[in-house]
Amino acid sequence: MEINQYVVYWIDLDPTMGSEVSKTRPCVVISPDEMNKFLKTVIIAPVTHTLKEYPTRVSCRINGQAGSIMLDQLRTVDKRRIKGKLNKLSNTEIASIKSVINEMLC
Repeated sequence: MEINQYVVYWIDLDPTMGSEVSKTRPCVVISPDEMNKFLKTVIIAPVTHTLKEYPTRVSCRINGQAGSIMLDQLRTVDKRRIKGKLNKLSNTEIASIKSVINEMLC
């Protein structure tokens, strides 16, 4: 399966520890396509349907349902955890992700 940046996939996040987000859930691939093409891992941000107004969360719609991309829960996962493809984010959602990550890391 080809893995693309800013596309939402079902990813199995278990096992986890402590406050890490768990279970199989929608996740946005954050890593660039060049990395995704050659590495066996991808950088992802999990999505929750529990909506909270945190500065590290970006609103999104996954298959018509409201969600929140948890950029405070970025992690690297093996591609074998990917269970299926959902949909690509909108340009507005992508711009919001880039803005929040820039604030967080730069």
